[in-house]
Amino acid sequence: MCRQSDDQTDPAILAHDESHTADFPWHISVCDAHCHPTDTMSSIASIGSMRARALTIMATRSQDQDLVSSVAAKSGIRDRAVLQGEPVVQNTSNRVVPAFGWHPWFSYQLYDDTDGTDGGGNATYDPSGATAEQKAKHYGAVLSPTPDEKFIASLPDPKPLSSFISETRQRVLDAGTALIGEVGLDKAFRLPWPWNAAEQSERDGTLTPGGREGRSLSPHHVKMAHQVQVLKAQLRLAGELGVAVSIHGVQAHGVLFDALASLWKGYEKEVVSRRKQKLVAKGAEDFSSSDEDDEYGGTDETIRPTEKRYKPKPFPPRVCLHSFSGSPQMVSQYLNPAIPLKVFFSFSTVINLSTAGGESKFPDVIGACPDDRLLVESDLHCAGEDMDRVLEDMYRKVCDIKGWSLEEGVERIRKNYEDFIFG
Repeated sequence: MCRQSDDQTDPAILAHDESHTADFPWHISVCDAHCHPTDTMSSIASIGSMRARALTIMATRSQDQDLVSSVAAKSGIRDRAVLQGEPVVQNTSNRVVPAFGWHPWFSYQLYDDTDGTDGGGNATYDPSGATAEQKAKHYGAVLSPTPDEKFIASLPDPKPLSSFISETRQRVLDAGTALIGEVGLDKAFRLPWPWNAAEQSERDGTLTPGGREGRSLSPHHVKMAHQVQVLKAQLRLAGELGVAVSIHGVQAHGVLFDALASLWKGYEKEVVSRRKQKLVAKGAEDFSSSDEDDEYGGTDETIRPTEKRYKPKPFPPRVCLHSFSGSPQMVSQYLNPAIPLKVFFSFSTVINLSTAGGESKFPDVIGACPDDRLLVESDLHCAGEDMDRVLEDMYRKVCDIKGWSLEEGVERIRKNYEDFIFG
């Protein structure tokens, strides 16, 4: 969910050479790392006939949290073995990994009632006070420029961040296999103007409420400090539960990196220099970092000896920078061996190849991504043939740049997806 245009896919982006279809290795699990089909609930039935094996479905706002839960309850993937080379079956079971999160576009709808960590708990809203007065106080504090009374009246009463975190924790636990997402930061987004009578009469009833739905944009944006607080609260929850996170970042790559770094501060891995390694006798010490050792503690006496107990941390064990639009240099920054979490990068046709600038830098960014950190996504709002089509197109482009055969590339990315979801 990165585009501010209408929630529809440009037909030009969906253009596809049907002659490619027959030789694409759909028998290997093709995985979509990030999508939004619950924005068009009428498309959910199409999941059963899709050739893609797994869809990672994002929640973004109040209107879609329960929708994602309901789809996952019927179609959720509980076992990583499902992804390990099984042919796709024409039904909806074992096809979905849900992700629960509050998108930065809607972060203004939450007020921070947390305990003051990192400047949180800034009391922009007092639920015991007069609603209209408190709404004006909150939205005046988190939006810029300050909206007028009419605009504020059109906005929902803000929801406490602590309540959303509590609800999300339970949703993740109930799902069994789940992520936190879509969360993140966005400097470019502006709130849409309120609905007018003409627009209301032409609304598409098949779309889940709460999105832009073609409305023109106002000058109002969410202040970055508030976006960061909402993001950090969700990242901490992921660190508590030991689940991965799908992250949105638009025109905020530096701020996003700093927000993550502030959470992993003090947990950095020791990076041993080559000179120091040479001073140690060969075989006397293993200098390789173990993600598993960092993520898990010793065995728990109450469970089987081979199982390890996750150690909660203030940051998630794994993140995916979805439809990554940064530079090759930013990829390298996230690959610093001292960083104690695993960073993946996913790419979509509808975002990464939608502009001439994005298309021109795409080969260099893909080239900078390690083979074991690369994912593919559709970022579409409607399940079905179009989702399969854009996934295939991106898999082909990535394989071409990496010099992989299609079978090799799809299998590599399947393993990366499994690693991202399950660790």
